[in-house]
Amino acid sequence: MHWRSHVSGFAFSFVFIVSYFTNKTFVGAVLLFLSGKLGWVEMSRIPRTAALSWLPGSFLFVGNIYAGSRALSRIDIPFFFTLQNSSLVVSYIIARAVHREKTQRLKIISVCLLLLSAVNLPLCDPQFDHSGYVWALCHLFCVGTYRVFQVHKSTNLSDIDQQCINYLFSVLLLGLAAHPTGDITGALEFPSLQSHTFHCGCCASALLGFLLLLATVRLKRGPSLEHFKAWVFVSKVTAVLLSPLVFNMDFNSASLLCVIGSHVGEALLLYADRESPP
Repeated sequence: MHWRSHVSGFAFSFVFIVSYFTNKTFVGAVLLFLSGKLGWVEMSRIPRTAALSWLPGSFLFVGNIYAGSRALSRIDIPFFFTLQNSSLVVSYIIARAVHREKTQRLKIISVCLLLLSAVNLPLCDPQFDHSGYVWALCHLFCVGTYRVFQVHKSTNLSDIDQQCINYLFSVLLLGLAAHPTGDITGALEFPSLQSHTFHCGCCASALLGFLLLLATVRLKRGPSLEHFKAWVFVSKVTAVLLSPLVFNMDFNSASLLCVIGSHVGEALLLYADRESPP
């Protein structure tokens, strides 16, 4: 009888977390499968061996979205992007150490600028939150490692197939981890849990995330990868410029300098990639 109560509690936790905590990825997965059935996106049958070989990438994807959401709830958007940009430093180090990639002098300068901006930001942030920066550190590590894994992993999976596996794995893993991590308790105590506005907002966020995925895939199939990276850079800069108009933020000249330095470093990195020989 005792073990049955544990099983029932575990089953409830899993269903609850899929319904509430992971609704964004769950809705994204449903939209992706629906689009595949309707022929809006190209989805092929994923071989079991290919799916298993992609699981390390899915682990990193879950770390990316989980740690990123935790960090973003505690850190202002401009500061979050400044820290996220340093994931390029992680990618650079891994590519240099594992794949022995050659590096231009300009790329080294840009990587140093990204790193200096991220390292100095916590010292300048007037609303420093230790927990938020720890989650941001986990997030940028997962983003940087995932970027290298996606580029160098030999697989026949398309971007849509990869995201399909990521969606399913994230719903499963976050659902199973909900009880041990205490997220199920936090979700039950969330003040807007019964709010229809909150759930509509989550569904709208999931829809926008899905549309962003489709736009990303289309851009990657465009003229060049540099073209796609340039659009990502423009989008982040636009978000940084608009965020103070939408949210209340507290920043000083030193923290603002870190934000500017980080995006200048990213721009230099884009220019270095464009000028590097194929």
